[in-house]
Amino acid sequence: MLGKGEFGRIRDLLTPLSGKGAFDLEDDAGVLSETLGHEIVVTTDTIVSGVHFHGSEPPEEIAAKLLRVNLSDLAAMGTKPICYTLNWSLPSSYDDEWVISFCAGLKVQQEIFGIYLLGGDSTSTPGPACLTATLFGHVPRGQVLRRAGTKLGETIFVSGTIGDGALGLLAEQGMLADLDKALARKLIGRYRIPEPRIGLGIALRGRASAAADISDGLLADIGHLTDLAGLGAEVKMSEIPLSSGARSALAINSELWQVIVGGGDDYELVFTGERGLADTLTNIGVNITAIGKITAEPSVRLIGANGNIMQVNKEGYCHS
Repeated sequence: MLGKGEFGRIRDLLTPLSGKGAFDLEDDAGVLSETLGHEIVVTTDTIVSGVHFHGSEPPEEIAAKLLRVNLSDLAAMGTKPICYTLNWSLPSSYDDEWVISFCAGLKVQQEIFGIYLLGGDSTSTPGPACLTATLFGHVPRGQVLRRAGTKLGETIFVSGTIGDGALGLLAEQGMLADLDKALARKLIGRYRIPEPRIGLGIALRGRASAAADISDGLLADIGHLTDLAGLGAEVKMSEIPLSSGARSALAINSELWQVIVGGGDDYELVFTGERGLADTLTNIGVNITAIGKITAEPSVRLIGANGNIMQVNKEGYCHS
Protein backbone atom coordinates (compact mmCIF):
# COMPACT_ATOMS: atom_id res chain seq x y z
CA MET A 1 0.00 0.00 0.00
CA LEU A 2 1.49 3.33 -1.07
CA GLY A 3 1.01 6.74 0.54
CA LYS A 4 0.02 6.84 4.18
CA GLY A 5 -0.16 3.06 4.54
CA GLU A 6 -2.57 1.22 6.83
CA PHE A 7 -1.47 2.76 10.12
CA GLY A 8 -1.14 6.23 8.67
CA ARG A 9 -4.71 6.05 7.39
CA ILE A 10 -5.93 4.87 10.79
CA ARG A 11 -4.03 7.63 12.60
CA ASP A 12 -4.78 10.53 10.28
CA LEU A 13 -8.16 9.68 8.78
CA LEU A 14 -10.06 7.27 11.01
CA THR A 15 -9.03 8.30 14.52
CA PRO A 16 -10.60 11.78 14.10
CA LEU A 17 -13.90 9.97 13.43
CA SER A 18 -13.76 7.94 16.64
CA GLY A 19 -15.63 8.67 19.86
CA LYS A 20 -16.36 7.43 23.34
CA GLY A 21 -14.97 3.97 24.04
CA ALA A 22 -12.82 3.88 20.89
CA PHE A 23 -9.67 4.98 22.78
CA ASP A 24 -8.34 6.77 19.68
CA LEU A 25 -8.30 3.36 17.93
CA GLU A 26 -5.15 2.44 19.87
CA ASP A 27 -6.49 -0.72 21.58
CA ASP A 28 -7.50 -4.17 20.39
CA ALA A 29 -11.22 -3.48 20.88
CA GLY A 30 -13.65 -0.74 21.75
CA VAL A 31 -16.06 -0.46 24.65
CA LEU A 32 -19.75 0.29 24.27
CA SER A 33 -21.26 1.52 27.52
CA GLU A 34 -24.65 0.24 28.59
CA THR A 35 -27.53 2.71 28.83
CA LEU A 36 -29.72 2.06 31.86
CA GLY A 37 -33.12 0.66 30.94
CA HIS A 38 -32.20 0.13 27.29
CA GLU A 39 -31.31 -2.78 25.01
CA ILE A 40 -28.50 -2.69 22.45
CA VAL A 41 -29.53 -3.32 18.83
CA VAL A 42 -26.88 -4.41 16.31
CA THR A 43 -27.00 -4.63 12.52
CA THR A 44 -24.41 -5.07 9.78
CA ASP A 45 -24.33 -4.69 6.01
CA THR A 46 -21.66 -5.15 3.37
CA ILE A 47 -21.44 -3.35 0.04
CA VAL A 48 -19.16 -4.58 -2.74
CA SER A 49 -17.86 -2.66 -5.75
CA GLY A 50 -19.55 -3.86 -8.91
CA VAL A 51 -22.50 -5.25 -6.96
CA HIS A 52 -23.88 -2.54 -4.66
CA PHE A 53 -22.02 0.43 -6.15
CA HIS A 54 -20.22 0.95 -9.43
CA GLY A 55 -17.02 2.35 -7.98
CA SER A 56 -17.15 5.45 -10.16
CA GLU A 57 -19.37 7.35 -7.69
CA PRO A 58 -17.82 10.02 -5.48
CA PRO A 59 -16.34 8.28 -2.40
CA GLU A 60 -18.45 10.54 -0.19
CA GLU A 61 -21.61 9.04 -1.71
CA ILE A 62 -20.35 5.50 -1.16
CA ALA A 63 -19.68 6.33 2.50
CA ALA A 64 -23.17 7.76 2.82
CA LYS A 65 -24.82 4.67 1.34
CA LEU A 66 -22.77 2.30 3.51
CA LEU A 67 -23.92 3.97 6.73
CA ARG A 68 -27.46 4.75 5.62
CA VAL A 69 -28.45 1.21 4.60
CA ASN A 70 -27.43 0.11 8.09
CA LEU A 71 -29.19 3.04 9.72
CA SER A 72 -32.35 2.00 7.88
CA ASP A 73 -32.19 -1.39 9.63
CA LEU A 74 -32.00 0.39 12.98
CA ALA A 75 -34.92 2.62 11.98
CA ALA A 76 -37.02 -0.46 11.24
CA MET A 77 -36.48 -1.63 14.81
CA GLY A 78 -37.28 1.72 16.43
CA THR A 79 -33.67 2.25 17.41
CA LYS A 80 -31.68 5.39 18.16
CA PRO A 81 -28.22 4.97 16.55
CA ILE A 82 -25.08 5.37 18.65
CA CYS A 83 -21.92 4.29 16.84
CA TYR A 84 -20.47 1.91 14.26
CA THR A 85 -17.49 -0.21 13.33
CA LEU A 86 -15.99 -0.16 9.86
CA ASN A 87 -14.20 -2.94 7.98
CA TRP A 88 -12.74 -2.34 4.57
CA SER A 89 -10.82 -4.44 2.07
CA LEU A 90 -9.47 -2.12 -0.62
CA PRO A 91 -7.52 -2.78 -3.83
CA SER A 92 -4.34 -0.78 -4.41
CA SER A 93 -6.16 1.48 -6.88
CA TYR A 94 -8.02 3.04 -3.95
CA ASP A 95 -5.34 5.57 -3.06
CA ASP A 96 -5.06 8.07 -0.23
CA GLU A 97 -7.11 10.63 -2.16
CA TRP A 98 -10.01 8.17 -2.39
CA VAL A 99 -9.77 7.25 1.29
CA ILE A 100 -9.58 10.90 2.34
CA SER A 101 -12.78 11.65 0.43
CA PHE A 102 -14.47 8.52 1.78
CA CYS A 103 -13.63 9.48 5.37
CA ALA A 104 -14.87 13.01 4.74
CA GLY A 105 -18.16 11.44 3.68
CA LEU A 106 -18.27 9.38 6.86
CA LYS A 107 -17.75 12.56 8.89
CA VAL A 108 -20.71 14.26 7.21
CA GLN A 109 -22.98 11.30 7.94
CA GLN A 110 -21.77 11.12 11.54
CA GLU A 111 -22.77 14.74 12.04
CA ILE A 112 -26.19 14.22 10.44
CA PHE A 113 -27.10 11.15 12.49
CA GLY A 114 -25.16 11.76 15.71
CA ILE A 115 -22.97 8.67 15.53
CA TYR A 116 -19.24 7.97 15.83
CA LEU A 117 -16.67 5.37 14.85
CA LEU A 118 -15.97 2.73 17.53
CA GLY A 119 -13.39 0.59 15.71
CA GLY A 120 -12.90 -1.75 12.80
CA ASP A 121 -10.36 -3.39 10.54
CA SER A 122 -8.56 -2.57 7.29
CA THR A 123 -7.02 -4.93 4.75
CA SER A 124 -5.93 -4.90 1.12
CA THR A 125 -7.41 -7.16 -1.53
CA PRO A 126 -6.68 -8.17 -5.13
CA GLY A 127 -10.44 -8.27 -5.70
CA PRO A 128 -13.14 -5.59 -5.69
CA ALA A 129 -13.50 -3.11 -2.82
CA CYS A 130 -15.54 -4.55 0.03
CA LEU A 131 -16.95 -2.27 2.75
CA THR A 132 -18.74 -3.44 5.89
CA ALA A 133 -20.31 -1.28 8.60
CA THR A 134 -21.78 -2.63 11.83
CA LEU A 135 -24.15 -0.20 13.52
CA PHE A 136 -25.07 -0.11 17.20
CA GLY A 137 -28.09 1.60 18.70
CA HIS A 138 -30.31 1.44 21.74
CA VAL A 139 -34.01 1.23 22.43
CA PRO A 140 -35.95 1.28 25.71
CA ARG A 141 -36.19 -2.24 27.06
CA GLY A 142 -39.17 -4.11 25.63
CA GLN A 143 -39.93 -1.50 22.94
CA VAL A 144 -37.94 -2.82 19.99
CA LEU A 145 -39.92 -3.14 16.75
CA ARG A 146 -39.93 -6.60 15.19
CA ARG A 147 -40.97 -8.12 11.90
CA ALA A 148 -43.05 -10.56 13.92
CA GLY A 149 -46.33 -9.27 15.35
CA THR A 150 -48.62 -8.52 12.41
CA LYS A 151 -52.30 -9.30 13.13
CA LEU A 152 -55.23 -10.28 10.93
CA GLY A 153 -57.17 -7.31 9.55
CA GLU A 154 -54.49 -4.70 10.28
CA THR A 155 -53.61 -1.99 7.78
CA ILE A 156 -50.31 -1.95 5.88
CA PHE A 157 -48.52 1.41 5.77
CA VAL A 158 -45.42 2.67 3.97
CA SER A 159 -43.35 5.80 4.37
CA GLY A 160 -42.28 8.08 1.53
CA THR A 161 -42.47 6.93 -2.07
CA ILE A 162 -41.84 3.46 -3.47
CA GLY A 163 -39.77 2.33 -6.45
CA ASP A 164 -37.36 5.25 -6.63
CA GLY A 165 -34.31 3.20 -5.67
CA ALA A 166 -34.76 0.50 -8.30
CA LEU A 167 -35.73 3.05 -10.94
CA GLY A 168 -32.70 5.12 -9.97
CA LEU A 169 -30.47 2.15 -10.68
CA LEU A 170 -32.08 1.76 -14.11
CA ALA A 171 -31.59 5.47 -14.78
CA GLU A 172 -27.93 5.23 -13.76
CA GLN A 173 -27.51 2.32 -16.17
CA GLY A 174 -28.96 4.42 -18.99
CA MET A 175 -32.13 2.33 -19.23
CA LEU A 176 -34.54 5.25 -18.74
CA ALA A 177 -33.19 7.37 -21.57
CA ASP A 178 -36.59 8.91 -22.41
CA LEU A 179 -37.17 10.17 -18.88
CA ASP A 180 -36.74 13.88 -18.15
CA LYS A 181 -33.10 14.38 -17.11
CA ALA A 182 -33.95 16.27 -13.92
CA LEU A 183 -36.33 13.52 -12.80
CA ALA A 184 -33.74 10.87 -13.66
CA ARG A 185 -31.16 12.67 -11.51
CA LYS A 186 -33.57 12.67 -8.58
CA LEU A 187 -34.15 8.94 -8.93
CA ILE A 188 -30.41 8.30 -9.13
CA GLY A 189 -29.97 10.36 -5.98
CA ARG A 190 -32.54 8.21 -4.19
CA TYR A 191 -30.66 5.08 -5.25
CA ARG A 192 -27.23 6.37 -4.28
CA ILE A 193 -28.12 8.07 -1.01
CA PRO A 194 -31.18 6.55 0.72
CA GLU A 195 -32.95 8.30 3.59
CA PRO A 196 -33.17 6.16 6.75
CA ARG A 197 -36.39 6.92 8.63
CA ILE A 198 -34.92 7.06 12.12
CA GLY A 199 -37.50 9.50 13.50
CA LEU A 200 -40.39 7.46 12.16
CA GLY A 201 -39.02 4.24 13.60
CA ILE A 202 -38.75 5.80 17.04
CA ALA A 203 -42.30 7.19 16.73
CA LEU A 204 -43.60 3.70 15.89
CA ARG A 205 -42.51 2.23 19.23
CA GLY A 206 -45.60 0.92 20.97
CA ARG A 207 -47.78 1.82 17.97
CA ALA A 208 -46.88 -0.49 15.09
CA SER A 209 -47.39 -4.23 15.47
CA ALA A 210 -44.54 -5.07 13.06
CA ALA A 211 -42.10 -3.24 10.80
CA ALA A 212 -39.33 -3.74 8.25
CA ASP A 213 -37.29 -1.56 5.97
CA ILE A 214 -37.93 -1.91 2.24
CA SER A 215 -34.59 -3.12 0.93
CA ASP A 216 -35.48 -6.35 -0.91
CA GLY A 217 -38.62 -4.98 -2.58
CA LEU A 218 -42.03 -3.84 -1.35
CA LEU A 219 -43.88 -7.13 -1.82
CA ALA A 220 -40.96 -9.21 -0.57
CA ASP A 221 -40.62 -7.17 2.61
CA ILE A 222 -44.36 -7.29 3.28
CA GLY A 223 -43.96 -11.03 2.84
CA HIS A 224 -41.33 -11.07 5.57
CA LEU A 225 -43.98 -9.70 7.96
CA THR A 226 -46.82 -11.96 6.87
CA ASP A 227 -44.74 -15.14 6.76
CA LEU A 228 -43.79 -14.76 10.41
CA ALA A 229 -47.47 -14.33 11.31
CA GLY A 230 -48.73 -17.16 9.13
CA LEU A 231 -50.93 -14.66 7.29
CA GLY A 232 -51.12 -12.95 3.92
CA ALA A 233 -51.72 -9.51 2.47
CA GLU A 234 -53.56 -7.58 -0.20
CA VAL A 235 -51.82 -4.50 -1.58
CA LYS A 236 -53.61 -2.03 -3.84
CA MET A 237 -51.40 -0.93 -6.71
CA SER A 238 -53.32 2.33 -7.00
CA GLU A 239 -52.52 3.24 -3.39
CA ILE A 240 -48.73 2.77 -3.59
CA PRO A 241 -47.21 6.27 -3.29
CA LEU A 242 -45.05 7.26 -6.26
CA SER A 243 -42.70 10.17 -6.83
CA SER A 244 -43.06 12.39 -9.90
CA GLY A 245 -40.07 10.58 -11.40
CA ALA A 246 -41.64 7.17 -10.89
CA ARG A 247 -44.96 8.35 -12.32
CA SER A 248 -43.25 9.76 -15.39
CA ALA A 249 -41.21 6.60 -15.91
CA LEU A 250 -44.37 4.51 -15.59
CA ALA A 251 -46.15 6.71 -18.12
CA ILE A 252 -43.35 6.04 -20.60
CA ASN A 253 -43.17 2.30 -19.89
CA SER A 254 -46.18 0.81 -18.16
CA GLU A 255 -44.32 -2.45 -17.41
CA LEU A 256 -42.07 -0.66 -14.92
CA TRP A 257 -44.65 -1.33 -12.21
CA GLN A 258 -42.88 -4.68 -11.84
CA VAL A 259 -39.68 -2.83 -10.90
CA ILE A 260 -41.55 -0.53 -8.53
CA VAL A 261 -43.04 -3.35 -6.43
CA GLY A 262 -40.12 -5.76 -6.69
CA GLY A 263 -36.91 -3.82 -7.24
CA GLY A 264 -35.91 -2.90 -3.70
CA ASP A 265 -33.35 -0.32 -2.51
CA ASP A 266 -36.05 2.09 -1.29
CA TYR A 267 -35.07 1.97 2.40
CA GLU A 268 -38.48 3.29 3.37
CA LEU A 269 -40.38 1.58 6.20
CA VAL A 270 -43.33 -0.78 5.80
CA PHE A 271 -45.34 -1.43 8.95
CA THR A 272 -48.68 -2.68 10.17
CA GLY A 273 -51.16 -1.48 12.74
CA GLU A 274 -54.65 -0.21 13.41
CA ARG A 275 -56.35 1.77 10.65
CA GLY A 276 -55.94 5.10 12.45
CA LEU A 277 -52.24 4.62 13.20
CA ALA A 278 -51.07 7.18 10.65
CA ASP A 279 -53.16 9.88 12.34
CA THR A 280 -51.16 9.45 15.55
CA LEU A 281 -47.84 10.14 13.84
CA THR A 282 -46.91 13.81 13.85
CA ASN A 283 -43.72 15.76 13.08
CA ILE A 284 -41.97 12.75 11.59
CA GLY A 285 -40.82 14.48 8.40
CA VAL A 286 -42.23 11.98 5.92
CA ASN A 287 -45.62 11.10 4.44
CA ILE A 288 -47.35 7.89 5.51
CA THR A 289 -49.69 6.01 3.16
CA ALA A 290 -52.04 3.08 3.77
CA ILE A 291 -51.62 0.63 0.89
CA GLY A 292 -53.42 -2.56 1.91
CA LYS A 293 -54.45 -4.97 4.61
CA ILE A 294 -53.41 -8.20 6.32
CA THR A 295 -55.51 -11.22 5.32
CA ALA A 296 -56.03 -14.79 6.45
CA GLU A 297 -55.31 -16.11 2.97
CA PRO A 298 -51.55 -16.69 2.66
CA SER A 299 -49.28 -14.99 0.08
CA VAL A 300 -48.95 -11.31 -0.79
CA ARG A 301 -51.31 -10.30 -3.58
CA LEU A 302 -51.12 -7.13 -5.64
CA ILE A 303 -54.58 -5.85 -6.60
CA GLY A 304 -55.01 -3.87 -9.81
CA ALA A 305 -57.45 -1.05 -10.57
CA ASN A 306 -60.02 -3.52 -11.85
CA GLY A 307 -59.89 -5.54 -8.64
CA ASN A 308 -58.02 -8.44 -10.22
CA ILE A 309 -54.79 -9.92 -8.89
CA MET A 310 -51.78 -8.69 -10.88
CA GLN A 311 -49.20 -11.28 -11.94
CA VAL A 312 -45.84 -10.34 -10.43
CA ASN A 313 -42.73 -11.70 -12.12
CA LYS A 314 -40.37 -10.86 -9.27
CA GLU A 315 -41.42 -10.10 -5.71
CA GLY A 316 -38.03 -8.92 -4.49
CA TYR A 317 -34.29 -9.30 -4.32
CA CYS A 318 -32.72 -12.51 -3.04
CA HIS A 319 -29.06 -12.67 -1.90
CA SER A 320 -27.59 -15.70 -3.63
